[in-house]
Formats: sequence, C-alpha cells, structure tokens
Amino acid sequence: MSFSPVVPLSGYAGWSFLKRTMESQKAAYEQNPALKRDEDYFRAKIGGIKTAEALVSDKRLLRVALGAFGLSDDVNNTYFIRKVLEDGTLKIGALANKLADKQYAAFSVAFGFGDYSTPRTQLSDFPDMILKKYRQQEFEVAVGASNSAMRLALFAERELPALAGKALSEDGKWFTIMGSPPLRAVFESAFGLPSSFATLDLDRQLFVLKDKARAMFGGDSVSQFADTGQKEKLLRNYLVRSDLASSELSNMTKGATALQILQQRQFGAL
Repeated sequence: MSFSPVVPLSGYAGWSFLKRTMESQKAAYEQNPALKRDEDYFRAKIGGIKTAEALVSDKRLLRVALGAFGLSDDVNNTYFIRKVLEDGTLKIGALANKLADKQYAAFSVAFGFGDYSTPRTQLSDFPDMILKKYRQQEFEVAVGASNSAMRLALFAERELPALAGKALSEDGKWFTIMGSPPLRAVFESAFGLPSSFATLDLDRQLFVLKDKARAMFGGDSVSQFADTGQKEKLLRNYLVRSDLASSELSNMTKGATALQILQQRQFGAL
C-alpha cells in the first residue's frame, strides 16, 4: 500500500503539524513504488527526446513533465502543449507569453524546444531538475487529497519567495499573482475578498490587493514575501480564513439537512 501524507487537523493547527513532520512524510511518500517507476522511466527515456512532438507522443513521459509544473490536467491536450513548447518564450507572440497562468511559460523554458537548437533534455542534469519538481508537486497533490487548502499553502510557500526575487516591477509581480490560480486563491482568501473580486477591472484588482497588503503587512510590495515572517503571516491568515469558511459551509449544510428532516417529520405528523 502506498503512503499518503497525514494531515490530522485542518486550518493553521494542521499546517503546523504538517510543517513539523514534513521531511519524514516526504521521505516516506517518495518510497511510493509507482513514483519510483515513473522516475525510472523518465530517466531512461528523456535523453532521447529532442522535439516537442516526440514528448507529447509519449504520454507517460508527458505526464511526468507536466506534473512537474502542476499542469497534469493537460496531459490529453497534446496539440495545445506541443504549441506551448514549440513556440518557446523568447518571441513576444509566443503562446506561453499570452497565457495568464505563467506555469506554461516556466514549462516551455525548462524544456527549451522552441528557443534553442539543442533542447535542455540533452543536459546531463535535466532529469534531476525535472524529477525534483515532480516529486514536490506529487507530494502536494497527495496532501491536497486530504486538505485542498494545505496544497495551496504549500504551493504559495514554494512559489512566493521565487516570485519576490524576480526582476519584475512590483505591479508586474502582483499581475503574476493574479495570473496564477493557486496564488490568487491564497491572497483572495487571506484578504477576505469575495468571489466577485475576479470580475473587477484588472487595475482595480491591483489597487485592492495593494491596499489590503498595506493594511495587513505595512507595505504593498510582493518582495516582502521573501521574508519568512511575512510569508508565514499570509499563510496563517489564509488557512484560518479557509478553515472558518469550510466550517461555516459545513454548518450550513448540516443545518439545511436538519431542517429538511424536521420538515419531513412535521409533514408526516399531519
């Protein structure tokens, strides 16, 4: 039987437990035989892949490649993924540059099919780089099977420092957050924003996000999340609010069920 990550509590208490036991849980999870078979196959085959067409033609390789970037849902969208890879990212009009989710651009850059005469699959350390990302993503997916909020928190914990350190303007970093569904979800929940927030004009969204950040953290830059304390404060607020929202939804569901039972009994007594 394969190992599933243990998340015995929800909210920030569950997050604290997960963080304390992270290394041992990841080590146990990585002994999963299916994970090891995927890794062995990828190592054996990826060096022979020199084109985007060849990659998308091997679904087992493609599943690992996409999984490393959190894009597993696209494993059957082979024409779309081939286009993302073949366009690269160096051309302004490249497909990956037009997509709001910048994981596609990161995926295209990592493989290098569209930008260089020799793809990065030919590098000796390429399998290690991709498989490290794949193991991390697969662990997060497994955590998400128990608690979806924890999966988003793990994603944000990993991605925010990298984004904070990028050579982008602060507004550019905020727009990157808006274009990343997992990061957007974390910030919207942490800031207590309604579901209708995403329908606002982008400039208005930017204004609101920066305003909320100033109120909560004392500054409106994304760069501040390179600081462990600021990042943890964001995640704590996100997890507390998410847990509260889940509890309220559960109570509403239970209340509706109880009311329905009561009404049925009253009706039956007539």
